[in-house]
Amino acid sequence: METLTQLSYIQPTLGVQERSELVNTCVRSVFSLPSVQAMQEKDEAKAEDIQTLYHQTLNALQTLLNALFIEDPTPAGLKSILEPLGPWMNSGKAHERARAVNSNVSVLNHTLLTLPFFMSSGFPALGLLLGRLILRIGDPDEEIGREALDGIIILYTILEFQKRARDKEEANKKELYESNKRFLGPYNPVSPCQNILRVIAEFGDFLGPQQVKDLLLTALEGLKGGSEAQGKDSGEMLQLASEVTLSSVLEWYRHRVLDVIPEIMQGIYVQLSHIQEPRAREVALLPVSLLASSFMTEVVVALLMCPLPLDSNGAEMWRQLILRKPSCDVRDLLDLLLTSLKEKPVTKKGRASIVPLAAASGLCELLSVNSCVGRVRRIYPQLLLALLIQVHYHIGLNLPGRVAPRKDAKKDEQPPVFVPVRWVVKVVKTLLLKMGCSYEATFLEDQGGWELMGQAENHHRGVSLLARAMVRYSCQELCRILYLLIPLLERGDEKHKITATAFFVELLQMEQVRRIPEEYSLGRMAEGLDHRDPIMKVLCIRGLVILAHRAEKTAKVQALLPSMVKGLKSVDGMLVVEAVHDLNTIFKGQDRKRTDSSVYVEMLQVLLPHFSDSREDVRFSCISLYGKVVQKLRSPCTQAMEEQLINTLVPLLLIMQEGNAKVSQKCVKTLFRCSCLMAWELPKRAYSRKHWDNRPRTVAKICKYLVNTHQDSIFTFLSQSLDYAKNPRASLRKSSVMFIGSLVPCMESIMTEDHLNEVKAALETLRHDLEASVCIYAAQAQDHILASCWRNSWPLPHGDTWVCDPATTHHWSPSCENLPTTHQRCSWVMQALRSWKMSLKQ
Repeated sequence: METLTQLSYIQPTLGVQERSELVNTCVRSVFSLPSVQAMQEKDEAKAEDIQTLYHQTLNALQTLLNALFIEDPTPAGLKSILEPLGPWMNSGKAHERARAVNSNVSVLNHTLLTLPFFMSSGFPALGLLLGRLILRIGDPDEEIGREALDGIIILYTILEFQKRARDKEEANKKELYESNKRFLGPYNPVSPCQNILRVIAEFGDFLGPQQVKDLLLTALEGLKGGSEAQGKDSGEMLQLASEVTLSSVLEWYRHRVLDVIPEIMQGIYVQLSHIQEPRAREVALLPVSLLASSFMTEVVVALLMCPLPLDSNGAEMWRQLILRKPSCDVRDLLDLLLTSLKEKPVTKKGRASIVPLAAASGLCELLSVNSCVGRVRRIYPQLLLALLIQVHYHIGLNLPGRVAPRKDAKKDEQPPVFVPVRWVVKVVKTLLLKMGCSYEATFLEDQGGWELMGQAENHHRGVSLLARAMVRYSCQELCRILYLLIPLLERGDEKHKITATAFFVELLQMEQVRRIPEEYSLGRMAEGLDHRDPIMKVLCIRGLVILAHRAEKTAKVQALLPSMVKGLKSVDGMLVVEAVHDLNTIFKGQDRKRTDSSVYVEMLQVLLPHFSDSREDVRFSCISLYGKVVQKLRSPCTQAMEEQLINTLVPLLLIMQEGNAKVSQKCVKTLFRCSCLMAWELPKRAYSRKHWDNRPRTVAKICKYLVNTHQDSIFTFLSQSLDYAKNPRASLRKSSVMFIGSLVPCMESIMTEDHLNEVKAALETLRHDLEASVCIYAAQAQDHILASCWRNSWPLPHGDTWVCDPATTHHWSPSCENLPTTHQRCSWVMQALRSWKMSLKQ
């Protein structure tokens, strides 16, 4: 260190970073030494030499620090020397704290004596240095407390001297120091807090927003593991010093920190992770309630930036707003959260915003405080609807970079996935329970409503279930919610409107709806039938069905039936099932003779496309509903009705072969109802659910009946079977191939070249299907059609390679593929298997 001191006078000088690293190394090597007493006890024979060497070492370090300051006598240079000393001032070992305080005071004294610069921007890191020295005034070691106060007096003298120099007033440093010593002292070992209060009061002229912020956050450092590291008594004294510092600074200077509140809140949040002792945590949270009493909006905005999901520290900061005195106005606080909950989680520029989710989290924590629940009831309807809309907004939304790591997570363990929408649903559930809606919450739990609410395709179902439950259990707030919803139906984007409409529709069951003008009930629902969103159409149909139960609205709703049914075209199968179930309740109350059959036909047209839906429950429901609608039809049949029912034949026959017993049974029942109405005489085996695999004659008999009875619809049957041959489900592809193989030979001379080419292309594709059975039956279908071509001498396209006509080519091809079936050397089964194997290799 003596060598480094000599080198400090040589050019070039060290840079700021190099100087900081040098000070860090030297300070760590000296301050980490055991106490003098410990070293002397270890080697009593050299006790005197150890004492001498120890003082020489401390003096060498101090001389080096002073020399480094002279090397760069600027505010930045002074800061690079003082900063590394800071952490040692909070050490749990008294001798380390004593060395750090002594070095700080020595550097400050050297600065006062030389004072080679004018600090136009203020003393560097004033709040940080002042905070650390103030905490040491309350140190259990009186010598440390006394020296810390002396350091503060020197610091105050430097600032006072700079101020007089700026005002061009003459001053003597020594006289000024002595005057300040009398003014700020003497040190009171019995009650050091008196010294702390005096110091904080007198430093007010030199503390700006940043200095006050640094002073507050530095005071929190004294709370980190104090009682454990320094013993119970010393820990309590340090906590007391921190509490006095925090409360007095906020009492006198809180008006100065408005612009730095976010930094203060962030600093408190970080420090809480290192403070475990309950009393110390209470002290650390003091600034939250004290600042919120004056700057609630700014504090709330800062708390909304806490990492999510909230850990125990963030949650405690939210609860602090109303638990400790002075607490902020709960009413204003809830209004602020409600405003944040009305924001979109995605900004206009497409960026994710954490504000609504953070507001929901904050509300959840406030609800855990019993004294807050009564105030929440005042805006309960607004909060509930805002949260439900936020659930819709957060579906599928991720907020990267905002997830707080769990403290108890293992190193190799993957952190749990934070799904924002689940968190908002949890807040909705908490709000319901706190408002006394336990029956409603349980009802949703039993019906799976919470899961539905968080799914994109089922969100409206979850919201409807909640509203239905609240109507069922006569929630006291329903009237307020009803009147609040009326203006909300026309506001916001599509998600906003869907959520509001889903809730509003179920409330139409209430008696209070009679008081609402018709334009807001029946009128809104009728307008929704033309909405471009299918979910809105289905919700409006549901609303109209509910209104139809009222005698005064029945006729008007029934007049809208054609519009309701037309609105269901090109709508998802599950939505169609819901809507048709609702519509059936209207049909039940109608006179069948007066009902226009065209409405029923349109409903059948809506249901038929969903027979091949990939979802079993949709297929089952649509086929079942189709049969029920057919049952409502009466003779004589119109042409449209007859065409619609004929178009149902092939889909029902093919789906019956699907292998699903539940769906097949409904197909049989629906087919039977169609036959009864139309007086069809289908072969008895057409109603059998047994597979066609080993019953080719049954298929042929059915096809022959269809061709003979419904000659005008043959090409429709062919087109339908070709469409089903492209279905993702192998069972349907197989049954359609078998059907095509039997239908085409029955068509004889009416088959056109274009249709035959279409059949050929489809079967050729199916011969390479991934499902072996489909390959085999595709080859068999080709075999049947080929044989029929030779037998009936159908005109095939010129140059067709599927079949070779010896009359046109005048020779037989040696390839067995071009021979008629009776001349092939290997069976169609082997040929199909080879094609299947080749497709798998590709």
